[in-house]
Amino acid sequence: MALHLIKLCVGADSIEDLREWVSQRSLTAMAAGLEPHSVHTTRMIPKRMEELLDGGSLYWVIKGQVQARQKLLDIRSFTGGDGITRCDLVLGPEVIETSPAPKRPFQGWRYLKDEEAPRDLGGSGLADDMPSDLRRELAELGLL
Repeated sequence: MALHLIKLCVGADSIEDLREWVSQRSLTAMAAGLEPHSVHTTRMIPKRMEELLDGGSLYWVIKGQVQARQKLLDIRSFTGGDGITRCDLVLGPEVIETSPAPKRPFQGWRYLKDEEAPRDLGGSGLADDMPSDLRRELAELGLL
């Protein structure tokens, strides 16, 4: 069973913002002759890498709601020029929208068990066609 990470998506106001950021990163990588992945650098290195890389994703919390995920492709640790060890989370180029799930603010990232992860949206119901703002409001009211 896959294990996931969950993290606040700082600086994004919507899934569209996240998609635009990922798209820009992918285009930059392709222009440099690299694979179209986006990379997110974090200070703490996950100890459970094997479980995360066995089908895990990074779930993004946007505006207090888990709203999207990206597949985790690799986790690479490195030491920066300042001597501090960090890691790069290498993410797939696709931003997959999930059913909204409220999440309080937290620092860094957290592990997320597969059975606790929000389901993906995409052809599974009426809510999939709603604007993300409306879907988020309905989820906050407990109606989705």
